[in-house]
Amino acid sequence: MAPSIDPKASSKRPIHDLPTPEPESPMRPRKPYRFSTLCATVENPDMKDQYGSSSVPIYQTSTFKGIGNEYDYSRSGNPTRSHLEHHIAKISSADHAFVVSSGMAALDVILRLLKPGDEVIAGDDLYGGTNRLLTYIRTHVGVTVHHVDTTNPESLHAFIHPTRTAMVLLESPTNPLLKIADLATISKDVKERASNAIVIVDNTMMSPYLQRPLEHGADIVYDSATKYLSGHHDLMAGVITCNRDDIAKQLAFTINSVGNALAPVDAFLLLRGIKTLALRMDRQQTTANIVADYLNTLGFHVNYPGLPDHPGREIHERIADGSGAVLSFETGNKALSERVVAGTRLWGISVSFGCVNSLISMPCVMSHASIDAATRAARGLPEDLIRLCVGIEDVHDLLDDLEHALIDAGAIEFNIVQNRYVRVRGPETGEAISMAVEKLALQGSEEQEWLVSAPGKVILFGEHAVVHGVTAVAASVDLRCYGLTTPREDGKVSVHFDDIDNFYHEWDIDELPWDAVTPVPAGDEHPEDLDQKLISAITEGPLNGLIDSKKNAYAASLAFLYMYLVLADGERRPSFNFTARSTLPIGAGLGSSASFSTCAATAILLLQRRISLPPPPAPSSSSTGHVHTSHQGRRAIPPAVAEEVNRWAFVAEKILHGNPSGVDNSVAVFGGALAYTRAGFERKSGMEAIHGFKSLRFLLTNSKVPRDTKKLVAGVGEKKANEPELVNGILQAIQSISDEARRALADPEMPRDTLLSALSALIHENHGHLVSLGVSHPSLEVIRRKTAAEPYQLSTKLTGAGGGGCAVTLVPDDFKAQDLQNLMTELIREGFQPYLTSVGGSGLGILSPYGHHRNRGSVARSAQLSGQITPPETPFSSDDSESHLDAGEGAADSYEPLRSIFETSSILELPEWADNLGRWLYV
Repeated sequence: MAPSIDPKASSKRPIHDLPTPEPESPMRPRKPYRFSTLCATVENPDMKDQYGSSSVPIYQTSTFKGIGNEYDYSRSGNPTRSHLEHHIAKISSADHAFVVSSGMAALDVILRLLKPGDEVIAGDDLYGGTNRLLTYIRTHVGVTVHHVDTTNPESLHAFIHPTRTAMVLLESPTNPLLKIADLATISKDVKERASNAIVIVDNTMMSPYLQRPLEHGADIVYDSATKYLSGHHDLMAGVITCNRDDIAKQLAFTINSVGNALAPVDAFLLLRGIKTLALRMDRQQTTANIVADYLNTLGFHVNYPGLPDHPGREIHERIADGSGAVLSFETGNKALSERVVAGTRLWGISVSFGCVNSLISMPCVMSHASIDAATRAARGLPEDLIRLCVGIEDVHDLLDDLEHALIDAGAIEFNIVQNRYVRVRGPETGEAISMAVEKLALQGSEEQEWLVSAPGKVILFGEHAVVHGVTAVAASVDLRCYGLTTPREDGKVSVHFDDIDNFYHEWDIDELPWDAVTPVPAGDEHPEDLDQKLISAITEGPLNGLIDSKKNAYAASLAFLYMYLVLADGERRPSFNFTARSTLPIGAGLGSSASFSTCAATAILLLQRRISLPPPPAPSSSSTGHVHTSHQGRRAIPPAVAEEVNRWAFVAEKILHGNPSGVDNSVAVFGGALAYTRAGFERKSGMEAIHGFKSLRFLLTNSKVPRDTKKLVAGVGEKKANEPELVNGILQAIQSISDEARRALADPEMPRDTLLSALSALIHENHGHLVSLGVSHPSLEVIRRKTAAEPYQLSTKLTGAGGGGCAVTLVPDDFKAQDLQNLMTELIREGFQPYLTSVGGSGLGILSPYGHHRNRGSVARSAQLSGQITPPETPFSSDDSESHLDAGEGAADSYEPLRSIFETSSILELPEWADNLGRWLYV
C-alpha cells in the first residue's frame, strides 16, 4: 500500500489536471502531480532525447540540415526552446507558450495585435516600461489608451466599447503599489460588453506558481522571465502563454517575423531556473510576509497583499495561491527614503526583482522615472515610495540590515515608553505628545552618575605615510579611557583628571564666561571653525595662568569647558563633577586624547539631554569574533547617538590638536576598524569602516620615549623633496600593504591561520619601509629584536608617527601563555611597558542606567510610564566629593556611589570593576 500522507503536510495549492504519466492500471489511476513536481520534472513525450540526457541539451546551432524537417532555422524553431515552451505551458495551465528575448519584447509582440483606431484599457499603476511602450503606440500607431483604476471592476465599464475596445491590460498585484485587480470579474465583464476584446495580464509579480490568470478568464498572460521564472538575474527572457489557437497563430507569426525568440543558451538557463521556482518562491514569500509585518509594526504604510488590512486581500486570496515576494512602503519623505535605500548592504539597489538576492529601489527615481512627475502624482504614486524585492537570504540578516538602514537614516528611533523602535514622525502628526512623554521619561539624567568609556586606537598599517595620502588602517584597542559624572548640589562644575598630574579644579557655574558663548541649538552641528572668542574668554577667565603651569591639564580643561558652555540648553546648567581615568598610556600614540574627548562629549551630551539611550537588548548566549567579553551590548547605542557624539568628540579634538584627521575620534566612538585616506596618490579623502574585521590579540609596548611628531613629519617631507623617486616608491609600497591588509581583514572566508600569517608578513614589510623613511627609533628597534628572537618569533612594528611611542606585536591565537609572560617580563626589564590587549573591539560604551544599582531618576519615570514595577524614585544628593543615594521607603536596596571606588581603584583593577558594575551598552 502507498504510505498515508498527512493532508496538512501536503501542498495547500490546487492539484492541476495537467499531463502526468498514464495510469498504472484501471483500478489504481495516478493523481495529477502538484506544482513543485511539475516544475522539477521536465518531460516532453514527443521530444525524447536519443541519449537519455537528464538535462535538455543546448542546440547551439542557427540552421538544421535537411528539407521538410520540424526544424530548419533557429529563428523559427529550436529544440531547446521547444522543450522550454512545452514546460512553461504545462505549469501555466496553457495550450501554447512562447519565449522571447525579454518581458518588454513579449509585450511588444502582444501589442502588435492592435491596429490604428483600437482602444486599450490599462491600469493606472503599471511598470514604467509598460507605460513607456503604451505611450509610444498611442503616439505613433493611432491607438487610444485609457488608464483606469483596475481595483474597481466597475471603473472599466464606462471605457469598454463593443467594437473599439481591443485590449484590456492588467497587472495584479500592480507594480509598485501592489494593488489588486479582480481578474475573474474583469474578464467576465469585458467579454460580456466587448466580445472581441482580449484580456491580457502581466503576471510577472506572481509567476505561474502563485497565480495562473488563464484559469480566471484571461486570454493572454505574459511574464518577464528575467524575474522569478529564471530567479538568478543571469539572463533576459519573456514568456507569453494563451489557450486560443487563433491568438497563438498570430503571436507565432510575429515572433518568427521579428526574430526575437529566445536564444538556445538562454532557453537552457531559463529551463534550469524554472526547476527551482517553487522552492525559491516558498522561501521568498515566507520572508516577505515577515518583512512586511515588521515594517507595518513600525508604523509605516506598507503595500503587501499578505497584510490583514490590505484592501484587496480577499480578492487576491480568491485568485492567487500566495502573496508574493514584492512589497513597498512609504517613509513620508523622499530624502529620507533615499538615505534608507543608500544605507542597506544586503539589499542591493536595483530596478529589477525576482532574484535570489534581495533588492531595494525607489520606483519614482528608477523603474518608473520614465513616467513624468505630474502623471505619477495624478496616479497616486508617492515619490518617497521604497520597493523591496525579497530574496532567499536568512530573514534575520535581512531584517537586521534593513533596521540598521532605517536607524541610520533617521526613519525609526527607539521609543522608551513603548520599549521598541517606532517610525519617526513630525510633530504635526501627533507625535509631539509621544516625544513629550519620552522627554519626561528622561528627566533626571543630571541626578544620576553616568559612567562612560571609549577605546584607544592603533594604526596597524600606513602610519606616518598617511600624511602623504597613503591609506591608513586604524583599529580600536581595548585599553580605554573612562569618564564618570557625579552630581553636585553647590552650583559648581569640577574636573578630576587622574592621569594628568592628578589635576582637580572646580568653577562656579555662574562665573563662567556665558556672555562670550554662542550656543549650538539641539540638532545643529558645530561650525567648522572653533569659536576663538570663547576660547580666549575661557583662557583668560576660568583657566587663567593654567597654560603656563600645567599645559596638558589646561588643554583637557579647555576642551571640557568649551563643550559645556556651547552645549548649554538655555538655563539648563547642570552642576556635576567629571572624573577621567585611563588604562591607555598617555602620549604613546594610542589615541588617548580622542578617547578622553569621546568620554567628555558623551557625558556632557547625556547631562544636557542631547542624546538618550534605549533599554539594553536581551543578553546574548553567544559571542562572535570579539575577544572583549563585555560586547553583549554591542550596537545597543543607536547610530544617530554615536554620530552626535562623534561630531562633538571631533570638536574637542580640534581644541586639543588644532587640525585632527578625525580618525582617532571615529575609532574611539565606532570601534572596529576603518581605512582612512587623505587626498593623495589620486585618491579621494575619507573614512570607510572595514566590515567583518576580526578581533586580534596584540601586545602593545610603550617605549616611554617622547615623540616630536612635527619634527618627524618635517623630516620625511624634506627627504621627499630631496629624493622624490625613492620616497614616492616607499609610499606606494606602503599603500599596497595597506590595500592588501584591508582586503584580508575584511574577508570573512579567510582562514584564521592564513590571516595571521599574512598580517605577520605585512607588519614586517611595513616596518622596514618606515625605517627607510627615518621615522623609527632605537627603542622601537630594541622591542622588535626582543619580540623576533627565539622562541617568540613575532612580528612587530611601530605605530603612530614613530620616533618613540608604541610598538605593536601580533600575537597568534596559539601562542603559549608562558612564552608570552616571559616576553613581557623581558620587555619590562628593558624599561618598557607592555600591554596585552585585543584590537578591533567595541567603540563607545555607556553603563546602562537600567540595572538594579541605577534605579533612580529617568529610569524610575520611564518604568512607571511603561507599567513596569520598580523601586520608588529616590532623591540623589551629594556632599562634596562623597555621594550617596537615600534608599527611601520601599526601595529594593541602597545605592553605593561609584565615584569613591572609581577614583581609588588601581589601573589594573579598573576594567574588571567597570565590567562587573552592570550591563554596558556599546556602539
